[in-house]
Amino acid sequence: MHLVEALIFGIVQGISEFLPISSTAHIIIVELLLGYNFPGLAFEIYLHIASVFAVMLYFRRELWAVVTGFFRYFSEKTAENRVHFMFGIYIIIATFITGALGVILKFQVVDVMKTPAFIAVALVVTGTALILIERFKEYGSRREENMTYLDAVLVGLAQTVAVLPGISRSGSTVIVALWAGLDRDTAVRYSFLLVIPAILGSTVLAIGEVSLEIWAAVGTAPLIVSFLASFVFSWIGIVWLIDFLKKGRLIYFAAYCFIIAILVYFFVQEIPPTV
Repeated sequence: MHLVEALIFGIVQGISEFLPISSTAHIIIVELLLGYNFPGLAFEIYLHIASVFAVMLYFRRELWAVVTGFFRYFSEKTAENRVHFMFGIYIIIATFITGALGVILKFQVVDVMKTPAFIAVALVVTGTALILIERFKEYGSRREENMTYLDAVLVGLAQTVAVLPGISRSGSTVIVALWAGLDRDTAVRYSFLLVIPAILGSTVLAIGEVSLEIWAAVGTAPLIVSFLASFVFSWIGIVWLIDFLKKGRLIYFAAYCFIIAILVYFFVQEIPPTV
């Protein structure tokens, strides 16, 4: 892989990870356009890890508060610690649901659904969901202290569906959280913190897919470049999405999903594996 191609992969992954446009779909599209077709999800997950580092750094204060408050609650049962403890529980519940059901979907998704037609349809579904939440649902006002187990279950199921290429993980979790009545700040924070265990769990599941052939085909220098680019542009994507949500512009992402779906369906061709 050339360094320019590695840079493109990193930029696309970083920008699309936290915007409601499906990073997995965009990585697959870039693979097809550049002539790559990596088996499994190992390369995609490698790029996702850089995004995890970005979200951990950006939300370091919130993450630290949840982790410390979670464990402190066992010895100091204050109202503040309980909020952090329960928020941690809700993250665990959603992650467990995603992990359990994700294992079932994993074997169906890996190669069968990495096709232009499937991705195009899934992007249309994502775009339609964004329009519905933008136009027909008032944003809620419930914050962390008002969350329930049902919120965690619903968001966990939404995150599971995002295993399908073209269904945005951030989009589906934020949309369902907003639909459930959480306010924007809580929905975004919950969605972003959920990505940490979700991707780390996916990394563990994909260890068996890592092969010397894949890494030899990519190369050490391109791996480093793509990782750094994914980290930097993931940070930009986080800032961008938060700004967009404050202004209520999910409709723009919906339009983008529809346009990309049309282009992918009619102009992107499936290619045989090159690795």
